[in-house]
Amino acid sequence: MPAARESLLDAAYTALVRRPWSAVRMVDVAAAAGVSRQTLYNEFGSKDGLARALVRREADGYLAGVDRALAGHSDLCDRLTATAEWTASAARDNVLVHAMLTGCWSERLPAPVLTAVPSTSVVPAQRRADGPLPSPGDFVALVRDRAATLLAGPGTPKSDTAELARSCELAVRLALSCVAAPPGEGGVADLVRSALHRQAG
Repeated sequence: MPAARESLLDAAYTALVRRPWSAVRMVDVAAAAGVSRQTLYNEFGSKDGLARALVRREADGYLAGVDRALAGHSDLCDRLTATAEWTASAARDNVLVHAMLTGCWSERLPAPVLTAVPSTSVVPAQRRADGPLPSPGDFVALVRDRAATLLAGPGTPKSDTAELARSCELAVRLALSCVAAPPGEGGVADLVRSALHRQAG
């Protein structure tokens, strides 16, 4: 029931933006999505299951945006700058992405444990959501490794790949610092370009 699941996750996110997670009621999420409460429980099992699924979806959405940013340019610096800008904007625009990237879960948000939880769900997407969720350090590694793999290409010497991975990690960590303390004029793009230029020089 993928369409119902997405509608329920959309309704849950909308509810979360409007009020604290503790005040979000399953019956209201189901009503907003236009499905029965039983459908909601069949899909997610519980409110905790809904929270895990919502966090997993937002994490996947953030990483899909990373892939788009990396693929959208030909120059290494442009690709890493676009990735850093996406990271900063995704965290600014999405409270769950911000919490996942920084590890700062306010009392307004659900705070699922990052380790896997026992799953009895027959829904494949929920079994995946019940698996481990990424920590801020996991996101750094995931984005760094995606960028390095895409940018290195086949036949790149190991030493060049290691240097490329360092540049990718630098861009990601600069982006995360901009999430925590937004930059002034020039924004994240100027910081990343300047740092990569110095590293290459």
